[in-house]
Formats: sequence, C-alpha cells, structure tokens
Amino acid sequence: MQFYINPPSEQWQQLTVRNIPDDPAVDEAVKAIIEDVRVNGDTALRTMACKFDHTEISDFEVSEAEIAEACSKVSDAVKAAIGLAKENITKFHAAQRPAEVDVQTLPGVRCVQRPVAIDRVGLYIPGGQAPLFSTVLMLACPAKIAGCREIVLCTPQSHNKPIAPEILYTASICGIDKIYRIGGAQAIAAMALGTESIAKVDKIFGPGNRFVTKAKQQLSLSVAIDMPAGPSEVLVMADDSAVPAYIAADLLSQAEHGPDSQAILVCSTEDIARKVNDEVERLSSKLSRAESVEASLSHSRLIVIDDEQRMIDFVNAYAPEHLIISMREPWRIADRIRAAGSVFIGNFSPESAGDYASGTNHTLPTGAWARAYSGVNLDSFMRKITYQELSREGLALLAPTITTMAEAEGLDAHALAVDIRTQDNL
Repeated sequence: MQFYINPPSEQWQQLTVRNIPDDPAVDEAVKAIIEDVRVNGDTALRTMACKFDHTEISDFEVSEAEIAEACSKVSDAVKAAIGLAKENITKFHAAQRPAEVDVQTLPGVRCVQRPVAIDRVGLYIPGGQAPLFSTVLMLACPAKIAGCREIVLCTPQSHNKPIAPEILYTASICGIDKIYRIGGAQAIAAMALGTESIAKVDKIFGPGNRFVTKAKQQLSLSVAIDMPAGPSEVLVMADDSAVPAYIAADLLSQAEHGPDSQAILVCSTEDIARKVNDEVERLSSKLSRAESVEASLSHSRLIVIDDEQRMIDFVNAYAPEHLIISMREPWRIADRIRAAGSVFIGNFSPESAGDYASGTNHTLPTGAWARAYSGVNLDSFMRKITYQELSREGLALLAPTITTMAEAEGLDAHALAVDIRTQDNL
C-alpha cells in the first residue's frame, strides 16, 4: 500500500483519484454492442452469448423448473442466512415509505404530491467469480416494497458455469417476475431498448464490470439508471482507539472485490498506519483471492493526518462509497461527514454487515459520486407526481401574481390563460 504522512492540501486531488483508467476501446466496443442489439435484437444476444460467454441460448427466460431445481441445491444454512438478511433489508426499506404531501398554500389553492412506483424495473446481477445473490436482495426487496408492477433480472450463464443456484433461489423468494440468462453490456442494452423476447424497462439497477458500467452510461438517454458506478471502495478513519487487525480486515474485504477496488486508511498517527500495514500483510496471506487483493492494494493508500478537522476535510473530498469510523466519539465525527455512500460507526461495524444483512442497502455511489448521489433506497424505485386544484376564489387570489410574472417573462398566453378565467369580458 502507498504511504503518506500529513500530505499538503495541494496533494489531495491526486490522493482522491480512483483507479479508473479511460479506455477508448471499451467505449467503442460498448457502442458496437448497443447498436447490434438495437438493430438485431434477440439474434444479437444469441451471437454475443456464444462469443463472450461461450454458451448457446435457445430460451432466454429461466424456466420455473430450472428455478425449482436450483432452489433444491441451496443449503438450509444459506437459505436461513438469506431469509434473515431479507427480513432486515425489508424492515429498513419499508420504514422509508414516503408520505403523501397535501397542502393548501392559499385559500382555494391545494397542492398535492404523491409517491408512485416505477412500473417496470430491470435488475442486473453479474456472474464473475462471486455469485452476488446479496445484490438480488438489495434491489428486489425495495422494488417490491415500492410496488413496482414488474421486476425482471438479467444475469449471465456460460458453458461451464450455470447461473448460481443462490441467485435463482433469492430471486424466487423475492418475487422477481422474469429471469433472463444474459449478461454483459448486451443485457443492459436489451433491458434499455427491448428485443423480441425482452421488453424495455423504465429503469435499470445493478453493478457490473467496465463494459456494463459504460453501457449504463451510454444508454442513460434511453432509460433511467440507478447511479454512476465504478470499482468498489472503502475508507477507514482511525485513531488510537481502533484495532489494527479489524481495520486490516476491512481494507482486505474491499480489496478482494477486484483488482480495481480501492482501500484507504486515514489515521491520526504513523504508529497506527504501520500496525495496520503489518496486519494487512499478515491477514492477506490467509485469503483465497490473492491476485485481486494484491492488485487492489497496489493502488490503495495509508494516509496519516494528525489534525482531526483536516482528516474530516480529506474524507469529504474523497467522498467514499463505504466509510468506517473507528475513532473515539464516532457519531461526533459522523455528524461532520458531508459526502459518503454508507457510514459504519465504531469498531464493531464492519462493512460486511452492510454488504449483507444489517438492513441498509449496499448499492452505493462510487468514484466520489457520493457528493451528489444517494445509495439505492426506496425512493430509487419511485417517482413523485404533483397535483394542484384551484377553486375560482383560489385562482382569483393568485391571478395578479401569475399574470405579473408571465408578462415580465414575455409569455402573454400564460397570462391569458388566467385572465380568460377571471375576467367576464373575455
């Protein structure tokens, strides 16, 4: 890991840079994939399944029989764990239900705002080395609570790696309507544009590799997406009340996500940084994903900042996806954090808790987008419609204000629409 001691503010911009190389080849490849799906629909999906996933697909939709068979392969222990996680995620997201707003701004002027679920949402679950069935929970649970009318899921299969049984089991208990065996940028294009077999959705959710992320970005004019996203990241704030081994485990849990992931420690003394670094070396030797961890740690950082306010300022500048505060009075520190996706308080709140089962959502903004975006929540699956009703008396009260403003903007018809209702001679 890279080591920095009290870096000057001028260096912070460099230290907050993520490992997201600009790759024009990926951009062009994704454009070609999207256009192929736009023009050739299902044929393009089948061709790309052969090319990228080395599998032939006759029926895109996973059958009920396949789902039932997969469910039988999931152990009782994993089913119980998924069940408890689902219960907690549901409890937390159900508490987020927005209330209707109904206000009389003036006598005879009623304004209403009502939350309405997005009709049709598409969830993307990557294949890769780890079956991310936890992400199915994080996306499907709030979608169901919000009341989305149809929820579809895309996830890849390959010739030697069928869809993980845990993904199909979780999708089944979450009430997902259709599951399609396609992955990559082509799956995003299919959900965004529609094909003969896959209907267009209104909004797409879910993580993925650079191709998936680029496809979501390129298609965001055709379909809504959850948020900009990139490689996962964690930042740990620590003082001498922290436990170095705990911090090291948190950094490594992020590093094992993939070689592009980033783990940052911002601590108050060099002694803490050295101890954490030693623990990272000791614990990393026990892990199975050695290559991913090593690559991630090569662009991860240990940063010593011995002033509390400067430490907080740096964290707000970095705007981490995950923030762990292992410091005395962690809530006092947390109250001064302005940019973070999800915050973990104290020595016994590992990021893993939020990733799986505490109840909060793990689909979070990365790459400093936490300055402007929230993580996925119930509102992500809803939009809000406003209504207004004016009585004759209410319009009369507002008429002078409306017409004055309309005329000042040079919009005579706006003023006329009021005058024609309030003046008998018109």
